[in-house]
Amino acid sequence: MARGVRKSIEEKIADKQEVIDALEIRILKEKEELQMLVNEQRMARLESLEELIDSSNLSIEEVSEILRQHIDEEEAVEV
Repeated sequence: MARGVRKSIEEKIADKQEVIDALEIRILKEKEELQMLVNEQRMARLESLEELIDSSNLSIEEVSEILRQHIDEEEAVEV
């Protein structure tokens, strides 16, 4: 059974480089999409936190102080 014309080593190298280049471009695009999704998730969390703060009728300063106290208590327990 005839196989056809065999590729030279140079052609094989060029083909492989094309594949690698295409994959690198794809990786960059996927990383961009991932970063967009991470940013979207971060914004959703911030919006949720903002809603919680708004519904608590506390000021940002009061919420910050409560969180600082909680963190200090947690750190004291760990030591």
